[in-house]
Amino acid sequence: MKLKTIKLVTALATGLLASTSTWAAWPDDKPIEVIVGYAPGGGTDLMARKLLPFVQKRLSSKAQFIVVNKPGAGGELANGYVARAKADGYTLAVVNMPGFFFQPMTKKTQYQTEDFALIARAVDDPTILAVRADSKLTSLQALINQSKQTPGSISFGHNGTATNGDLAIRMLSKAAGVELNAIPYKGTAAQKTDLLGNHLDVAVVSAGEVPELHDGGKGQLRGLVQFTNKRADVLPQVQSTGEAKVPVLMSSERGFAAPKGVSPEIIRKLEQAIAEALKDPEFLGNSTDDKVISFMPGAQWERSMEQAKKNMQPLADSMPKNQ
Repeated sequence: MKLKTIKLVTALATGLLASTSTWAAWPDDKPIEVIVGYAPGGGTDLMARKLLPFVQKRLSSKAQFIVVNKPGAGGELANGYVARAKADGYTLAVVNMPGFFFQPMTKKTQYQTEDFALIARAVDDPTILAVRADSKLTSLQALINQSKQTPGSISFGHNGTATNGDLAIRMLSKAAGVELNAIPYKGTAAQKTDLLGNHLDVAVVSAGEVPELHDGGKGQLRGLVQFTNKRADVLPQVQSTGEAKVPVLMSSERGFAAPKGVSPEIIRKLEQAIAEALKDPEFLGNSTDDKVISFMPGAQWERSMEQAKKNMQPLADSMPKNQ
């Protein structure tokens, strides 16, 4: 009996030591894949590519991040991939809310939010309607009026089912009592290309994804409205839905998550490194996200997500299931 006990204790100790050794080695022994569920060039992709070199510096001189794009299904394919990955800290996800939690609320998906540990939120980016500078749509009210007169005549781009753009369109349609012609894209870059090429009337994107509009931009694009109570610092020249008396609020919260089961010590290291990187003067000087940065620790972001789920349950209940 004593011999069996000694063997059991030895086995447990060996396993603990091996596990601790793995945590201690991380992230020096191999590259860390960071999976982005959207095409290159969009806000989620650019945020990751610009921020991660500064996170990398704060982890270790040997740390190496590799951004991998797996676009499709509004981020579901990428999230499913990470949910199935080994929980060793070498596969991470860039998650984009509300899509991350809303998709599993309305259909069977390749993942559940419970499959992840949130690491940290990096930005909270207002959703906007962007049009060409020469567009005849001059205000949100003009857009609503035309949509009432000629239902479906205005095309709206978004980045996939349950993304912030898709949900903003659905909420606007319901609030204004109009039919809106929504077209899914694989990313913001594709939306902007079609918008500038006159193949799309309105791009529903995040403010941080259109640096052309920052600092009062007067280029080829124009902000029509932002889905906020009041004008955000990033786009002070663009009217808010609060001002327009249209009760629709929507933003894109972007940050990082790991498969459930990753060591709390690895999560802690990543969270701390992200928090420090977001304050780096060099990063802030070269980032288009500087005015939408909104760090939130993973545990707090988890609680915020659960509250957001409750707030958006009525919208989820109103949508067709398994679409």
